[in-house]
Amino acid sequence: MSDQVGCSLCGRIRGVDEEAAQTLAWVSTREKNVVRWMCPTCARRHARDIEGKLPDEYW
Repeated sequence: MSDQVGCSLCGRIRGVDEEAAQTLAWVSTREKNVVRWMCPTCARRHARDIEGKLPDEYW
C-alpha cells in the first residue's frame, strides 16, 4: 500500500501484514468530502453505540 490508512477514532494504522478479512473489515465514511476510516474494533463499537441510541419502538 502506498497510502497509509489510520483509524480516525483510535489511531490504529492498517498494516500490510494484516489478514485479508481484517483488511476488508475497515470502514470508510465520507463527510463534507473528507474520508475517514475506522478499524474493525472501532467500527463495531460505533455500530453498537448507534443501536443503543435507537428508541425502543424501533426494535
